[in-house]
Amino acid sequence: MKSILDQHKNNRKLTTLVENRTTYSADYAELNIYETHAFAEKVSLTFNFPIIASMLTGKKVMHLEDFEAFDFFPGESVVMPTNKEMVIDFPLATKDNPTQCLALGIDAFKIDEVVEKFNQHVAIDNENNNWDLEKTTSHLINNADVSHLIERLTYTFTNNNKSKDVLLDLMIQELIVRLLQTKAKSLIINDAHQIFNDTRIGTVIKYIKDNLTNKDISVDLLAKKAYMSVSHFHKQFKNTLGVSPIDYINSEKIKFSKKLIKESQDFRMSEIAFKSGFNNTSYFNRQFKKIEMMTPQQFKKSISI
Repeated sequence: MKSILDQHKNNRKLTTLVENRTTYSADYAELNIYETHAFAEKVSLTFNFPIIASMLTGKKVMHLEDFEAFDFFPGESVVMPTNKEMVIDFPLATKDNPTQCLALGIDAFKIDEVVEKFNQHVAIDNENNNWDLEKTTSHLINNADVSHLIERLTYTFTNNNKSKDVLLDLMIQELIVRLLQTKAKSLIINDAHQIFNDTRIGTVIKYIKDNLTNKDISVDLLAKKAYMSVSHFHKQFKNTLGVSPIDYINSEKIKFSKKLIKESQDFRMSEIAFKSGFNNTSYFNRQFKKIEMMTPQQFKKSISI
């Protein structure tokens, strides 16, 4: 991303130190890159089309209707409906280390088109649990796939290419689907009102939560809990949440292992692995590094500094 932003910097004109805007256009979408080079508070932005805002560098504090103020970091997105106000603070922005954010505006018809296809594929037990991006504001913690996709989108928007609009069409559709999956995953996993407990995917998520450290959890078992064939369950789970059942289970187990490492510095890693539901330490180490980009020992050392 740094090389893309460096190229953007060479081409853009800086006319203000707070939310300097550069716009790149496509057939039914536009990419706005905002840069702030000085401390600022209560900066208001409103768009007359739905937008997906993603942090690139630095930190913002976001004040949105129906949300407590929250810190906004790279790797996160905010999905905003049409004409909804964002009020933003820039506590860390400086001339040498600007805060940079992109706002991707997409025609509502394109969002509706992709959402309709998505809901056809992931309808949960025909219970009208449809996912949307345009009706409500959402704060989404992105996964690696979304971050990589946003980087590709930024590169394609900022470069001239004969196939630019075709490539952007495909990538924007994928981005909408990824964000829908992220939203669906968040709603199902953090189901405070137990709306999805009676659905098959919701039942499986609850079972995984209640039996997380059980070493015998398998896709076959979960498929039986969902009353689906193994192949159909695997497809439905991944289409809805954006990850495979095994990857989801491993990510939850690694999250639990991090909690154990923080709370119990005296445990050996083999004990942590066992208590987190892994059959052997080697597999635990591989999964931890894959998900956290560091080994369990490196994580332990980082929290004890």
